[in-house]
Order: sequence, then C-alpha cells, then structure tokens
Amino acid sequence: MESAIKKMLDRAREVALTLLKQEEVLVVTHIDADGLTAGSIALQALQRAGIESDIMFLKQLDAQAIEEIADKNVFTWFTDLGSGQLDLIAEKKIECVITDHHVPQGHYKLQLNPHDFGIDGSHELSGSAATYLVARSMGLNYDLVSLAMVGAVGDLQDSKHGKLIGVNREILKEAIKGGFVDAVRDIRLFGKQTRPVLKMLEYTYDPYLPGISGNERGAIEFLEGLGIPLKNGSWRRWIDLSQEEKRAIVSELVRLCIQAGYSVSTIKRLVGETYILLNEEEGTELRDAMEFSTLLNATARYGHEDIGLAVCLGDRCTAFRKARTLLQNHRRNLSEGIKLVDEIGIEELENIQYFHAEDRILDTIVGIVAGMCFTKANLKKPIIAFANNGKGIKVSARATQRLVEKGVHLAKALHAVAEKVGGKGGGHNIAAGATIPVGTETEFLKHLDRVIGEQLGHSQKVNLSSNH
Repeated sequence: MESAIKKMLDRAREVALTLLKQEEVLVVTHIDADGLTAGSIALQALQRAGIESDIMFLKQLDAQAIEEIADKNVFTWFTDLGSGQLDLIAEKKIECVITDHHVPQGHYKLQLNPHDFGIDGSHELSGSAATYLVARSMGLNYDLVSLAMVGAVGDLQDSKHGKLIGVNREILKEAIKGGFVDAVRDIRLFGKQTRPVLKMLEYTYDPYLPGISGNERGAIEFLEGLGIPLKNGSWRRWIDLSQEEKRAIVSELVRLCIQAGYSVSTIKRLVGETYILLNEEEGTELRDAMEFSTLLNATARYGHEDIGLAVCLGDRCTAFRKARTLLQNHRRNLSEGIKLVDEIGIEELENIQYFHAEDRILDTIVGIVAGMCFTKANLKKPIIAFANNGKGIKVSARATQRLVEKGVHLAKALHAVAEKVGGKGGGHNIAAGATIPVGTETEFLKHLDRVIGEQLGHSQKVNLSSNH
C-alpha cells in the first residue's frame, strides 16, 4: 500500500507540474457532490496559482460533450470523470490531465486514478480526494482538504466499513492534524445537525426503519416509548440529546433492524465514523460532511451547479440560503421517488431486479432512489433503475458489498452491455451508470442478467416479465 501511495503522489506531482505550466485551464467535472467538490478544489488551486480558469459541469461525458470541449481548444482538467472516455478524448486530441476514480478504459500518462495503482476507487479514493492530491502538489492548498472529505463521503466511500479507508484515510489524517476535520463515532443518519430527531428518523430510508421511515406518528411514538422528550422549548436535534438518550435510540433501532431480518452489515452501518468540519457553524448543514454532501447533490443534480459551486467557494449568504431551499426540494423528491417505486414495484429476473421510472423520477436522482430502495428489495440481486432523459434512457445500477465480494462488478457489466445496445456505461464495482437508446431496455436487461449471472457463477434462465 505504501509503495502504491508513493507512486500515486509522484503522479500527482507530475500532473501538478503540467498544470502549473499552463496559462489557461478549463475544469470539466461531474454534477454530484464528489464532482462539485473536485471541480471547486481544482478551480481554487488554479486561481491561487494565477492561472486563468473556467469550469464546466456535465451530467455525462459523452461524444457530444467531448466535441464541445475540443472546440474550445483549451487545456482541460477533467475531475471525477474522463477515465472512462480516454478513447474519445484521444480521438479529439484534447490536451488534458485527469483526476478520476472510476474504472479507467485504458491508460494515460497524465491521469491520476487509483485503479492504475492497484487501489480501489470505489472505497479508497474519491474523485475529489484524487484532485486534492494534485492541488496540494500545486501549492499551499491544505485548507481544501475539507472539501475532499465532503466529496468522499458524498460518494459513499465510507459506506463499506462505516469509515473512510485507504488513501482517503491518509488524507483524513492530514485534515485532522491540520484542525480542519474531526472524526467522531456516532449514528450515521442524515440530519444530525439540523433536523428535529423525529424528522431525522422519519426521513431515514437507508436503512428503511420499519414503522418509522415515512411515518411521522411512528417516529413520535418510537421516541415517546423511550421516554425521550421531543422538545425542550424548541424541537430537539440529535446534537441536543444526551449520550444516554443517543444510546437508547441506537439500541432500539438495532433491535428493530434485527427483528426485520436485516443483514449484519446493514445493521453495522447504523453507527460509525462521522466527519465534522470544524470551521463551519454548528447546527448547519455544512458542519457534518454527510449533510454538506447532500446539500451539494441538491444543487447540481437539479441544474443549479453554480449555487453548489458558490457554497464550496465559501459563500455562506445568498448561495447557502438558496442551497437550503433546494435541499428541501431534493429530500421531498427522494421521498416521492421511494413511494413511486413502492407503487410500480420492482421486477425480478434470474440475477437482477429492476424498475423503470420513465419521466416520474429525474434521471439525476434515480440512482440515489435505487440505492435507498435496497433495504426493501432483494439484497441478493443488484438493482437496476431506468429513467428517461433527453439523450435516451439513463441506467443506474447499485449492488451491495456482499454481491461485490461474490464477484459482481457493475462498471464492467454496464460498460460491456451498454455497448452491445449502442450506449455507453461505466462507474464502480458497487455502483455504475449508463445511457442507452430508447427502446433497448429489454435487450439490455437480457444481456445484463446473463453477464451478472456469469459474474456470480450462476446458470442462466432468462425470463423477461416486463414490456420495458
């Protein structure tokens, strides 16, 4: 591991030196929390180095986007994307560097990607953290480490072990030593800083809490049953509770999950490390890395990447207020998305399960909804979500860590199968995405069911039970 990290840091310095020679750089990044933080880290590092810079946000780096970037004829820094499109980038002769963590489709000398060094990009290094390593090599950019941690948490890099591991952890140690971040063992639910405890519980869907998730009365009765007051003048948040009250809630949630038959790994994820940004105000969404990342997802995934970027760059007034409003909308959309999946149902094939949201869930959040549905779906099969978008059909796939350990690699599967039907796909072993032509869903499912079956070592009995 040490030698791999040393080689990565050498590559980071090479990339940094290349960037420092440029007069102008275009940053191209993804629209999720990891992409937003990666892009903002890159932009700030360039600005501090006196390099003229601009930023472009993309849902997806496809042929059309690459054509547009090539036409700009500016040196480009791809962050949190690019590794899966090396052929198209080379074809258009785009001069660039890449800091990405998705499975690369080839090699490139000015690419910092953990997979090139035998490090798992799904859990050990995020796109924002890879970008931070380069920014750190460009000058005194140590304060940007907080954004790298927000991006890593937003990319669920801490979900497998309930804490950040690998190179992410080495960067976390830097953040702690520098006084930027603190790592605290606590419940891993959204809203600890900002929401009344009853709302934190009511709006938790990962994991789905029987009788509580989506049920305000159920959440109230749960807390009253434990003798925990809901108010003390104002509504009590998680950060307002005593340690005894917190322990009582966690113990009862564990009991509920055991009763519901959840796996040990799901139950373990209830408690783990949480990351506090020490320079942010307590009681705000920016204090907790998980809440900060969700706030960012609520901006760019709805076409308001400028607001998310402004928050990352330090705007705590207008942009932050707007982001909070967008966050309320985002949480409502996720809740409605889960209800829609309950309504339309999840279809099962031999080795996969799927639902088609059509236009009823935004293509930018359908993957989040799919992941949140896992606790109510069949944990033995990857879940595939379809949604319409302007360029065809968006495919989002999610697996569990147990499935990955059994051989499932969604990035490889989606890359191969999407190409078969005239689309493009990639990502990570545990989470991946693709865009495919309208009308190819049935063929896509047939091939994907076979490929996942092969990864799992199953025999095939493909039986398509839906018109999609």
